[in-house]
Amino acid sequence: MAEKTITRAQLSEAVYQEVGLSRNESADLLELVLDEISDALERGETVKISSFGSFSVREKGQRVGRNPKTGEEVPILPRRVLVFRPSQLLKTRINNGLAKAGKPA
Repeated sequence: MAEKTITRAQLSEAVYQEVGLSRNESADLLELVLDEISDALERGETVKISSFGSFSVREKGQRVGRNPKTGEEVPILPRRVLVFRPSQLLKTRINNGLAKAGKPA
């Protein structure tokens, strides 16, 4: 399966095509939305986007890991990780897309 990455420029172009703002306004709008999402996550808030999913930050505690090469135990420090949970609608769309392509789910 060929992987494709969607860039900020492509998202901005999509906003330009769909909404009809100028290219600069579309880029500014995209940056504003992404900044607001990032800021909310930094504050520890959950970001829910209807019919898409939710983003949240989870605290992970310290634990002991192991270097696979040497077997040496190494402490893994506490950290915050970003978690995305897709909505049921998004899951359905993705699985329907696989079914249409003739691939097993």
